[in-house]
Formats: sequence, structure tokens, C-alpha cells
Amino acid sequence: MEENRTFENNKEPANDFQKTADAVSSVTILGNLILSVFKLTAGVVAHSNAMISDAVHSASDVFSTFVVIIGIRLASKEADKEHPYGHERLECVAAIILAMILFITGGGIGVNALKTIVSGRYGNLPVPGILALTAAIVSILCKESMYWYTRYYAIKIDSGALLADAWHHRSDALSSIGALIGIGGARLGYPIMDSIASLVIFIFIVKAAYGIFQDAIDKMVDHSCDEETEKQIYDCVMTNPEVKGIDSLHTRIFGNKIYVDIEINVNGSYTLIRSHEIAEEVHDNIEKNFPRIKHIMVHVNPEPES
Repeated sequence: MEENRTFENNKEPANDFQKTADAVSSVTILGNLILSVFKLTAGVVAHSNAMISDAVHSASDVFSTFVVIIGIRLASKEADKEHPYGHERLECVAAIILAMILFITGGGIGVNALKTIVSGRYGNLPVPGILALTAAIVSILCKESMYWYTRYYAIKIDSGALLADAWHHRSDALSSIGALIGIGGARLGYPIMDSIASLVIFIFIVKAAYGIFQDAIDKMVDHSCDEETEKQIYDCVMTNPEVKGIDSLHTRIFGNKIYVDIEINVNGSYTLIRSHEIAEEVHDNIEKNFPRIKHIMVHVNPEPES
């Protein structure tokens, strides 16, 4: 005797998910626009290539956030005939595009900095003004605040694209630290430090891009959950006294959601109705304890004869 039960977990309304993401994105877009103009002005007026590079990085945040908004809106669409499993993976596509934007932005900054460094003409490099130093400090404080703000809501609504955008803000904060060091060094009599700072910014940006890209790819190729999560699911199922064992447990990450296929053992003498009830109990307990799980397939097998 065996019983297959398939259930959907749709506890989180798509509208709430999208509204939260839109609100967070709107705040960061406005902040980045103001910060980009301020840093670009400071970089030009105070003759700092590092600050100009940092301004370009902040400006790319505006575009990347628009990518995130579009990705989340598409991912929030309800399942339809052509896409019966939903559209969550489109958020991964947005994260991949964001990673490529970061990489291209960082590459341009890195190439320009490297050209200046290998040129050997350091005597003609201008010394950055105090305005550039001030802009770097303001940028660090603002971007770190944006990181924690975006990260909080990304975790709250479990959005990979929004979390990627949060790390974009963190990479900008780190690049501003590099700019601060470079500008400070240049003002102390080492003009090349400004270009070296731009090169450091490039490394931070590329590292962040790689992390975002790797995470998105893992979600695109049905990567399984981590061992700890699977163990928690296993333990959750075994709390039901009617479950005599688990033959198999498979998980896969689909966008920002989890799909679970599980085979359980129950008393072989039970009726189909009783097996069905146990399958529902197992499903309900998993759903209650794991909000990220969207789809659960419970397969019931008779307990092996001893």
C-alpha cells in the first residue's frame, strides 16, 4: 500500500513580498542618486580619481536596484499554465544580471587604475582635496546604513535578489573605505595611493559580483538545501509517532523557495484513509516549521516487515 500526497505552501502573499521589496528599493534608489551626485562632484572638484570611481560604483547601484525591482516583480507572478511551478527563478536571473553589472563596473575602474599605476608618471598626479576625504566618510556611513537596512528586509521576505542588492551596498561601503585610505595617503604625499585605492575598489567589487553570481547559479540548477536544514526537516517528520522511518528525503531550491520530496514508512495494515491522514499531518508540521517550503510531496510506504 502506498499513498502520494502533494501539497502547496503559499503562506506568504506575493503582493506583500513585492510591496516590501519596492519600498526598500525606492529608499535606496533615492539615497544612491543623492550620494552619487555628491561623490562625483567631490571627486571632480577635489581632483580624486578614487572618489570618481566610487561615484560610478554608487551610480551603478541605482541601475542594479531597478534590475532587482523588475526581477522581484516577475518572480512574484502567480503560477500559470505555462509556468505551473511559478516564476521564482526570474529573481535568480535578476541577481545574475546584477552580478554582471558589478563585474563590468569593477572592470572599468580596475583598468583605469592599473593604467595609471603602470604609467610611472606619478609626479603629475593631482593631490585630492579635503572635500574628497569628507565625501568618502559620508559614503561609508550612508552605504553601510543602506546595507543593514536592505539586508534586514531581504532576510525578512527571503529575497535573494534583494540580498544581492544589500551586498552591492556593502561592496560600495568597502570601496569607500579604500577610497578614504587612498585619498588620505595621497594627501600625505603619496599621490599614487589614490589610484591604488581604485584598484582595491575593483577587487572588492569583483569579489562581491562572484559571490552573487555563484549564489544565483546554485539556485538556478536545483541545488539541494544544506545538511542542517535537511536534518531539521528529518527530525520534524520523525516527531510524528505514526512515522516508523524515512526511506528518502530530497530537497531542491527553486528561486527563493524550497521543494521537498519525502518517503515515509507507516504501519502496513492501515487503511488508505488513515495513511492519507498521516501524510497530511506530516505535511502540516513541515509547513508550520519551514515557511520557505513551497511544495511538499509525501510518499507513504508500508513499514518493512521485521
